[in-house]
Parts: sequence; structure tokens; C-alpha cells
Amino acid sequence: MDKRWVYVKEAPTEVVERLAQSLKISPTLAGILCQRGLCTFEDTKNYFRPSFEHLHDPFLMKNMDKAVDRINEALHRGEKILVYGDYDVDGTTSVALMYGFLRNYTHQIDFYIPDRYKEGYGVSQQGIDWAAENGFSLIICLDCGIKSADKVAYASSKGIDFIICDHHLPDEDIPQAVAVLDPKQIDCAYPYKELSGCGVGFKLIQAFCYQNDIDQGEAYKLLDLLVVSIASDIVPITGENRILAYFGLEHLNGPQPMRPGLDALKELAAITGDMDITSIVFGFAPRINAAGRMGDAKNSVRMLLAKTKEEAFKMADIINESNKARRDKDSNITKEALQMIEEDDFLRSANSTVLFKDNWHKGVIGIVASRCIEKYYRPTIILTQSNGKASGSARSVHGFNVHSAIESCSDLLEQFGGHMYAAGLTLPVENIPAFRARFEEVVANTITEEQKIPQIEIDSKIELKQITRNFYNILRQMEPFGPGNLKPVFESECVYDTGSVRIVGDSHLKLNLTQDGFHRIDAIGFGLSDYYKAISKGIPFDVCYTIEENIYRGIITLQLRIKDIRLK
Repeated sequence: MDKRWVYVKEAPTEVVERLAQSLKISPTLAGILCQRGLCTFEDTKNYFRPSFEHLHDPFLMKNMDKAVDRINEALHRGEKILVYGDYDVDGTTSVALMYGFLRNYTHQIDFYIPDRYKEGYGVSQQGIDWAAENGFSLIICLDCGIKSADKVAYASSKGIDFIICDHHLPDEDIPQAVAVLDPKQIDCAYPYKELSGCGVGFKLIQAFCYQNDIDQGEAYKLLDLLVVSIASDIVPITGENRILAYFGLEHLNGPQPMRPGLDALKELAAITGDMDITSIVFGFAPRINAAGRMGDAKNSVRMLLAKTKEEAFKMADIINESNKARRDKDSNITKEALQMIEEDDFLRSANSTVLFKDNWHKGVIGIVASRCIEKYYRPTIILTQSNGKASGSARSVHGFNVHSAIESCSDLLEQFGGHMYAAGLTLPVENIPAFRARFEEVVANTITEEQKIPQIEIDSKIELKQITRNFYNILRQMEPFGPGNLKPVFESECVYDTGSVRIVGDSHLKLNLTQDGFHRIDAIGFGLSDYYKAISKGIPFDVCYTIEENIYRGIITLQLRIKDIRLK
């Protein structure tokens, strides 16, 4: 699939030169820092040297004092507290974080994760009824609740108070809870708006520690869970999130033993060496998520809270089996979906994809939508049958607002929600043909030609001879990488292979690149074997890539991870 190479806007030359001189680094690296809004020595000092001192006062968050007071009251009175969370990684880590902390102060506590298929997303009436039947008078709700005004009112009618810790955009109708903690509330003065749900829960624990003269170190012990949430929920790795992720990774990779549940996941995912954001996203997140997709999300919480290796591996094995089942479903349904497109003339040439099959597994249709976009790069909706209705997940392409497109078809839907790049929807099965036609019309009229082509953002053009160990060591200090702080992408022009190009695996290229015949560097390009014939003939090409370390037989070298190639 062709890709657009898009260049990040360069910062003013005088600003870059001033920063390069003050930091004693190359203008290339200074330019990348400036592109990220880090243009002064003080900005970069805080960026390269994260500190707990730069975390915001949790009491700046609206209602934080009320939330802490209500928890203290519940502990003093011996009330039963229920920790309630969503079934994804952010929700389950939030529950493990809050429940694991508060059980040090009370035995009158339990946790609850709704069933994805029987109860759906967010606060459920079934969950409230269970709390009432079991004598709970306070629910601490994490990673959901901001859109549950009716459920909170229902709980209140049963004598149950709510504290909501959420990070999603609120509606106009804010729940009448004892305390609503959400930095995205319009009148919330909290300086950083992009916390994960687990991050909001962490700030509540920080505030609880401050109020009760408990050492902040007790809160910091939970950063291993928080970094898993930050990485998996794809929130920006900027500001406070970057500080929390930095120390969370330090916790995971430190000398102290890893939390048994995460240690078990690391072993099952065959992760060697230190953890980073990428290894969490691809190693931990799918397994933790699979528990809620294919079975019981409470198993994820039990694994995260396990105190012994034996208990942790028992739960991790269950989760790993769920993940294998999820992979099988995902793979099979993806094959079916792609075949449906390939065998239909209209679908092959359409501006959008809308597919329905009544027996597809609801837990993986969002993943299948993303897989379809990898092959057919366009807004995609995958639907299956659930409770007599068509229920679906939508995914989008860069720059296209799929939520807005779905909203244009709202008269055909029973409900929908989400954001620019991902959404969920429910509609009567008989409305699918009309919805497919309308959605295609809306997309065709609003999507641009550029949005139909995947793009690669390039930070800087460099020569291969600039890639030294010192250059890479400064790049390493920009970690942790993630949304808002992506690993820098470079372009080098008119390179060629020294004669070692070969295909490895099914479709990957292994190369040794040079521009001048003297400076050489190894490179790997996943899925780029189509270029083998041309490159093996010595044809020069432009290449865009990230820089990484490769460890082979104990020897560490630098290599390029190629993202795309353009033959000259």
C-alpha cells in the first residue's frame, strides 16, 4: 500500500541553534525537541529529567476534597466499599490499583467488573442491584461513570453513594454523585487533562495519602499498574502522563521483584530485557483485554492482585488461554471479512467498509475493523448480531471523523457513541442495507483523497553518518515514547545496500545500508520484501525509519527499522 511521507513543520532556525548550543547537542536533535514544544533549556531539563516534584497537586482537581472526605467517613464508620471498573486494561488496572490500596485500611471492601455481554459498558443496573443486595453503601467507580447520571440516581435511591473517577468527556448532565473526578469537566481547574482512568484513581490515592499523613511512597508503589494503563489506553505520553510512565517503567525494570501478576504476563509474552511502552502495548494489553473479550475480566484483576507466583501464574494461564481464543476468533473473522470485500465489486472500490455477519464474536469485531483497515485503508464498521440487534465497532483513518459520519446516519440507529477514530453503534438488523448506503454516501462526500492514503510523519532528514552511539543515546533519553511523544522518524536520501540484502521470514528485508560507501548500518524492513529485486540490483532509494538497538549473540549494535522505501 502506498504511503504519504509528511514532514513535521520545522522550528525557526535561530530557536533551534540557541537550544543546540545550550544543550551541546546537534541541530537535528535540537530541532526535534523544538518541534515538540521544548524550545528552552528549562523545558528540556524537565523533559529529560522527570521528577515527582513536577506532578500536580491532586487537590486542584474539582471535588477531590469531597472524594477523600467521603472515603475517610466510610473507613471510620466501617461501611462496605465497592470498587467498580470497566472491563478493559484501563478499567481493570484502575480496580486493582484502588482495591489493592484501600484493602490495607479496611476489610469491608470488594470489587466489581461488569460482564461485557450481559451488562455492557459502564455502570449497570445489575451491578448496582448486586451492591445493594450485599450491603455496600459507597461505590468508587473508575474509568467509567461520567455518562451514568441515571444509574447514579438509581443507586442513590437505594442508599448507595458514588465517587466517580473518569477521564472521558462528560455530557451536559453530570451525575449527582458525592464527588465527580474528571479533569475534562469544563469547570475543573486541574492543569493536565489527559490522564487515564487509572491516572485519575491514582490522583485520588495521592490525595488520600496527603490528607491522612501517609507517605507518598505508598502511592508510588502503584505506578507499575498505572504505566500499564497509560500505555494500553493510548493516552498522550506528555506532561504528567510522561512523568508517571517514566517512573512506572523504572518500577517495572528496577531491582525489586516485579508484581507477580505482571511478572507472569512478561514470561507468557516471552518478553526478554527491560519493559517499555511498546512491550506493554503488544505483550500485556492484548492478554489483559482478552479476559473481558472472551471470558471474565475479574480474572485480570485477580492476576494483578496476586501475592504469590503460583496464584499469579494460575490466573495468567487462564488469561493467556483467553488470548489464544481471541487470536483464533480475530484471525478467522478477519479472513472472512477480507474475503467478503474481495469478492464484492462494490465493496472493493467503495470509500468505506460496512460488513455484517450474525455469528461473528462481539468481543473481537473492533480488532477485525482495524485489521481490515490495514488492507483497505478507509473508515470501517464491522457488525454482528447481539440480543436481536446489529451491534458494531467502527474504526477510522487518519484525519477522518468516523463518529461524525455515524451521527449523520443517527435516524437509522438505536444508539451510538465514541470519538473521532473509534465508535460503537447499535441498530435494527433490517436497517443495515440503508445504513451501509447512507454511511458510504456520507464518507464519499466528506473524505479527502489524502485521507485515503496512510501517512508517515517524518521528523527530520539526516545522513547515515550522523547516526552515532552518542546520537542514539540522546534519542533514548526522550523515552518513554508514545502518542504525543512518538519515536522520531528520520529520512535518508539516495542510500543503497552494500550487497547483503536478503529476505528473512515470509516477507521481511534484512539490509546493510550506506550512502557514501564508508558509513554502514544494518536495517530491517518488515513486510517490505517486494523491494528485494530492485534493491539487490543496486538501485538507490530513499528510506524512512526509526533507530533502535539490535542484540545478537550478546553483541549490541544500532540498526534502522524501516517504515517505507521509495526507489529512485
